[in-house]
Amino acid sequence: QLQLVESGGGLVQPGGSLRLSCAASGFTLDYYSIGWFRQVPGKEREGVSCFSRSGGSTLFADSVKGRFTISRDNAKNTVYLHMNSLKPEDTGVYYCAVPAAAFTVQNMCVADEFDYWGQGTQVTVSS
Repeated sequence: QLQLVESGGGLVQPGGSLRLSCAASGFTLDYYSIGWFRQVPGKEREGVSCFSRSGGSTLFADSVKGRFTISRDNAKNTVYLHMNSLKPEDTGVYYCAVPAAAFTVQNMCVADEFDYWGQGTQVTVSS
């Protein structure tokens, strides 16, 4: 059974850092594109960063460019979202997601292109 589990969220002061983890089970995460999204109450789920398994490109939302990065640990079947210089507007529930098919190209970092989702982890940036 395909499963994604996020962890690593919490409360952090502005300017701080967090590393979110997305651990996969039931499939080989290395074969799939990955999306990181965040959502706040009353707003649509926003694409933060999406990695295309075919081509290897990574998209970032303008609001996080230069501050967030993605990395993988294939031995642990896990992807990470490294978040630095955090701002209060980064607050939200963060989700990781994969498409139904392997080796896709993600031309856009939008929720509709992803099919399997984790349960989310809360990130709060506040002093």
